[in-house]
Amino acid sequence: MRDTRVDLWSEDEVHFQQQGSRCRMWTPPEVKDPVLFHEPTRKSVGYFGAVRLRDGKFVHRKGKEKFNAGTFLVFLKQLKKVSAKAGRKAVVILDNARYHHAKLHKEWRDLNAGKFGLSALPAYSPELNPIERVWKLTRRKRIHNRHFVKLEHLIDEVEKQFNEWSTPNQTLRRLCATT
Repeated sequence: MRDTRVDLWSEDEVHFQQQGSRCRMWTPPEVKDPVLFHEPTRKSVGYFGAVRLRDGKFVHRKGKEKFNAGTFLVFLKQLKKVSAKAGRKAVVILDNARYHHAKLHKEWRDLNAGKFGLSALPAYSPELNPIERVWKLTRRKRIHNRHFVKLEHLIDEVEKQFNEWSTPNQTLRRLCATT
């Protein structure tokens, strides 16, 4: 973080489900941690997201169907374009999902290694990835304890929050602070 020639980005993927999240309500004592399902479906929307740790700038891309090497490469290209404007090398902290290290985009990664690199976290350590806090805050601010009749309503709420964070901001900078 002290090297002013390098920007650290934290990247991850997330799914927001149309069905409900935890809520407060009376339940019998034998029922532990109830979950109220508002909608009897498993509809969800997925996003790639990355936050620049230096200033809290947030970049996101809605997933088409599922996360794979092809969709990840599209997001990497978007992130490289945004990060290049700062004139610094971008290093992206990410987890060990198989498609993060796929052969499909190895040539692209090697070609851009001078200005754009990936750094994987240890396996099974999501608590080390600062962007996990962004997903939690998004859920708390926009979708927790809310009923969404249609998936599009959920997407609208999530997009509103992400658009608020698209410019550098103190909320995400403090939330994802590593020092």
